[in-house]
Amino acid sequence: MLTSTDTVPLSGPLDAAALRRAAHPLTVTVDEEARARVARGRRLFHALRHGPGGADRRIYGADTGFGALVGYAGRTDDADQCDNTLAHLGAGQGPDLAPEIVRAALLLRTRSLAQGLSGVSAEVVDRLAAMFATTFAPAVPRYGSVGASGDLIPLAYATQALRGRGHAYLDGDRMPAGEALTAAGLRPLVLDGRDALALVNGTSVTTAATALALDSVRAAHRSLTALSCLLTDLLGCDTGFLDADLLRAYGHPGAVDVGGRMRLALAGGAPSGTRPLQEPYSIRCAPQLLGAAEDALRHVDGVVAADLGGISDNPLFFPGTGPDAGLGTGPDAGLGTGTGTEGAGEGKVVHGGNFFGQPAAFAADLLASVTAQLGNLAERQLDLLVDPARNGGLPPMLATEPGAQHGLQGVQLATTAFVAEIRRAATPAGMQSLPTNLHNQDVVPFGTQAALRAHDMAELLGLLCGSLALGLRQAAHVGARRPTAPRCGELLDALADAIPPVDPDRPLDSDVRTAARLLVRYARP
Repeated sequence: MLTSTDTVPLSGPLDAAALRRAAHPLTVTVDEEARARVARGRRLFHALRHGPGGADRRIYGADTGFGALVGYAGRTDDADQCDNTLAHLGAGQGPDLAPEIVRAALLLRTRSLAQGLSGVSAEVVDRLAAMFATTFAPAVPRYGSVGASGDLIPLAYATQALRGRGHAYLDGDRMPAGEALTAAGLRPLVLDGRDALALVNGTSVTTAATALALDSVRAAHRSLTALSCLLTDLLGCDTGFLDADLLRAYGHPGAVDVGGRMRLALAGGAPSGTRPLQEPYSIRCAPQLLGAAEDALRHVDGVVAADLGGISDNPLFFPGTGPDAGLGTGPDAGLGTGTGTEGAGEGKVVHGGNFFGQPAAFAADLLASVTAQLGNLAERQLDLLVDPARNGGLPPMLATEPGAQHGLQGVQLATTAFVAEIRRAATPAGMQSLPTNLHNQDVVPFGTQAALRAHDMAELLGLLCGSLALGLRQAAHVGARRPTAPRCGELLDALADAIPPVDPDRPLDSDVRTAARLLVRYARP
């Protein structure tokens, strides 16, 4: 049953929470202001195409070929031009993207089109909005986008599914898209060339995957901050490394803020007095590492917010405000040729590159670097915890009876594999440009690859956090002291309530996932 929290308006920018909710049925509302914007944009598109001077004015995708073939005429029939847009983009390969990424991408696409600058029909926006009240999700192959003219190939598959072609998911089951539409009570989309091009010519898959990855890494960052405090308290470490004056002298705002959160979490605690003067870096430098991650994540926050609030399409249609509006007075004013701007008094059509996913590519690459170092921290903290030479004398591998039992040995092996996989995937994608499309796309950002890879890495980071949390829970069972800071005690109690001690040995894969899910809930801001 839908509730008020399952409603997303298209009147303003989206956020990661809305994208998360799009994985399940929700109400997407199109208010009267949005309807007016879309109708105005559609009227402008028709006026520029069919009004005075329209016969001499080219509008990309409406009556032209696509990409490198823009210099050739497209198909004259609107329905044929829609097919002309989509058919040749059916070249994706590989496994399907997760339906939650596809639905998040379509929510972003709907919001972008609802701003009224794409010239699409109102029916497109309304029918897209209606889809979200169901569990319908197009089946979209992972590989094929370079993120340059937007996510052309994956969005073409999504659009075709909405037309009843290809495949889709309904209630998690994969089936022919036409059957899924019928079962969901949806009618196939009917599109012209402008509608079809607007649906594919944006970075919605890239932006959605980046935003979802950022949300997950943010949760892991909060979790690792809390787990670092619990580790510090369980081992009885001196907390001088969190001194406020010390961190202010460091000069980085992220470290100051993280250090403040850690001091709050450790408030009321007391060191044991038995630890070394200086802890290993995985404890002593945690505020500097987590603080640097915080500073980097704030940059990614800004990029994602801009992408969620922006309009990604080409061309765009800007309405005028007067008899000469849209023409301007500068050197590029008026109808002009070769400037990318062609218009009439009622507005203008502008051809450009707002579908170029470079900002998200750089942001996702930075997110990957942050993820890799956070993963290193979690793995090193777990390694410290299972090592009797550094964990204050707790048994090796936190086993209740070493040799007869093996405690966290398998989990620690798995974390090593997770870190290796994250490191392998962390190679930047956003600067690995390859020319394509007869050099029409002679520089490409590969934002889609960067974003999807960051999304995969974020999932592994969550499992690393869950592994560390399981180790901390087991450490308390095999002899670590009870946390002295109340907040740390609350976290340990939550873990102990959810996960029984490892005594005797058992498979721990599900326990790691349980701990990871608990941390996401516990660490919400």
